[in-house]
Amino acid sequence: MSNDVQVFGMTKDAIQEQYINSITARFSGLEMVVAGILSDCQEELAIQAKDNWRDQNKDPRAERIRKQLNVAKFILFELINQREGIE
Repeated sequence: MSNDVQVFGMTKDAIQEQYINSITARFSGLEMVVAGILSDCQEELAIQAKDNWRDQNKDPRAERIRKQLNVAKFILFELINQREGIE
């Protein structure tokens, strides 16, 4: 297995094709691609927490991770707004 696949789960060429050259990236920018990936991580976390604990609120780690992902998205959207001159 290549190092890329071990690190990213796919090759760098696949990342380029699936994310960087995507329709979302072209029309909304790479920041929105990153925001989408963070949201996908939150969804996966919620599914795992539900599968493991039957109730996401019973796993405090999952809740802390969910909140940190929201912080990352908040900062990302602040960057977008600053770049576009939106306050």
